[in-house]
Amino acid sequence: MMTFQQKKWLIRVVVALVIGLAAIGAWKRYGDRQEDGLVSGNGRIEATEIDIAARTAGRIKEILMREGDFVKAGQVVAHMDTDVLEAQLREAEARLQQAQSDAAIARSQLVQRESEKKAALAFVRQREAELDVARKRLARSAALAAEGATSRQEADDDRASVQSCSAAVAATQAQTAAAEAAVVTAREQIAGKESAIKAAQATIERIQADIRDSALKSPRDGRVQYRVAQPGEVVGAGGRVLSLVDLNDVYMTFFLPTAAVGRVALGTEVRLVLDAAPEYPIPARVSFIADVAQFTPKTVETTSEREKLMFRVRAQIPVELLQKYITQVKTGLPGVAWVKLDPNADWPPRLKEKLVQ
Repeated sequence: MMTFQQKKWLIRVVVALVIGLAAIGAWKRYGDRQEDGLVSGNGRIEATEIDIAARTAGRIKEILMREGDFVKAGQVVAHMDTDVLEAQLREAEARLQQAQSDAAIARSQLVQRESEKKAALAFVRQREAELDVARKRLARSAALAAEGATSRQEADDDRASVQSCSAAVAATQAQTAAAEAAVVTAREQIAGKESAIKAAQATIERIQADIRDSALKSPRDGRVQYRVAQPGEVVGAGGRVLSLVDLNDVYMTFFLPTAAVGRVALGTEVRLVLDAAPEYPIPARVSFIADVAQFTPKTVETTSEREKLMFRVRAQIPVELLQKYITQVKTGLPGVAWVKLDPNADWPPRLKEKLVQ
């Protein structure tokens, strides 16, 4: 029989063996996978997300799309309630009609004031003519009175007539000035009414734009990811209603160590191997390389610490391939991105492209 110490030693050996096997399995599964001329990194399929939101606050009238539906750019996906906006539009249209009526009245008043001004100018000319005649009569009567040919009373009467005509001319000139001021006032009133018309028209255009924006449209082709709100709910300005994913902009983000990323350039060929379909490597190309490392130690001094630096890389899937398999494109799928470091090397058989573009 085995002693207690022997059993204890055997248990320790078995535990160490199990831990070793688990570590080896984990390393094979999660460790950096590299082959000659290739480097890999783990990642997930992602796509550009688009939020369709209400531009103004309001109640959702209806949502035309369900989760998973495909939509085209410009397609109406939801309607906001427009009862309040339509009431505001009618009010603005009534204000526009009132402003237009006021402007028409102001224009007719301007015509009237200009006519009054013309009449006042005619009176001025008439009074000036009478003053000229009175002055001439006074000159003759004053000369005759000096010679004794006529009485001084007649000359005095003519002098009074000249003064009366002078006063009449001054009065008509004042009336002309008042008529001119009335014309200026009428023109300013017209300008104010026309400004009110423009303001009312701008208000109508703004409300009409709000009504048009109440029909929420998709800015791009994509697929409805999920509903953020439901019909009948009230959302604020900018409140999200639907979330879309742009299936023409699909990529995988992964990380590469410093030693590998230095040999990767934009446009480098990549093969994406998804866990869900490893038999179909997906062709892609590097579209982004971060210029700042992540997972950086607090201090980088030794070679081993520099090797810990990781750079974020993005591999873009061609649009033509996405459009061909648009109904099969899914985001969130995990996989491995294999990057070809040597552009002249061939892909190994298991990574050669099998999808037809």
